Amino acid sequence: MKIEILGTGCSKCKALEEAVKKAVAKVGGFHEVKKVEDIVEIMNYGVMSTPALVIDGVVKSTGKLLNVEDIVEFIATSK
Repeated sequence: MKIEILGTGCSKCKALEEAVKKAVAKVGGFHEVKKVEDIVEIMNYGVMSTPALVIDGVVKSTGKLLNVEDIVEFIATSK
């Protein structure tokens, strides 16, 4: 599973990245986590507000900081 955090480096984007790492550790298994800071790549997803969470190419959340439990739920329902 490929998990991307879209954001240009703001504090919320960094916090989402940390939450994703904790969620992945909680779920276990192999998951590729990638931070995307390139504005063109972010816009290619149609995202207008960051941070955003993308799982396997599907935008799951934009513009808000998710907690670990929310991310775990997104991962579980994306399998």
